[in-house]
Amino acid sequence: MTGRVGPHVRIILMIEILNPSQLNQARRTGALVAEILQTLKDRSAVGTNLLEIDRWTKEMIIAAGAQSCYVDYAPSFGNGPFGHFICTGVNDAVLHGRPHDYVLADGDLLTLDLAVALGGVASDAAISFVVGASRPAESLAMIDATERALAAGIAAARPGKRVGDISHAVGKSLREAGYQVNTQFGGHGIGSTMHQDPHIPNDGRRRHGLKLRPGLLLAIEPWVMADTAELKMDDDGWTLRSVTGCRTAHSEHTIAITPRGAEILTLAGRAS
Repeated sequence: MTGRVGPHVRIILMIEILNPSQLNQARRTGALVAEILQTLKDRSAVGTNLLEIDRWTKEMIIAAGAQSCYVDYAPSFGNGPFGHFICTGVNDAVLHGRPHDYVLADGDLLTLDLAVALGGVASDAAISFVVGASRPAESLAMIDATERALAAGIAAARPGKRVGDISHAVGKSLREAGYQVNTQFGGHGIGSTMHQDPHIPNDGRRRHGLKLRPGLLLAIEPWVMADTAELKMDDDGWTLRSVTGCRTAHSEHTIAITPRGAEILTLAGRAS
């Protein structure tokens, strides 16, 4: 789930530097998030209801002895507690999609965004994929663009660099792919809580912002909309959609800054 910076609202909690024991726990939490997302991707098919996905998520979180970062989350940019265990965005819904009674159809572009806490450390990741046998070229291109931008941002996340270096790398990659960039919602620090400083917009200036140091955990999350950078909110007070109704995509990993560079904690198939 993205953090937000705007003229009236800003999430400011803290910046944490994890010790080696906490970092080991972050690896376990990240592996759990990746495992749940992969399982949900494998189960999500034509005919799957978004509420089923939410139920499966709840069951897996409880079975792992973890805690949802979403169900009771009530920030100022949302309308009361989120009330669900995962964000599910379909087609034009790109951020904070609240699960509801919707059955997936062939060719739907589904985004799953999940954050959980385990052993006192949180982790956050998102994936986008097409459901069924159809493979709309526009959807696949958007997914690929967010994944490449995510890789660029991670490559820029090295000790001694700054948050602006990550933002610049993400924005450059998205713009080169032909997409407009919205900086209202973006990545964020993470640790004992899901949302912490620093905010990591999806575009920015190199050599600006917080200096990166080992032990810092960051959630980097590029997202795009096919033909706009403007959002609108559903009546549920949470789900954010493209203002034109165009399709959207979103990719996210939680990383740890180490002396050697960025370590991806939410990579599917990673041993815990």
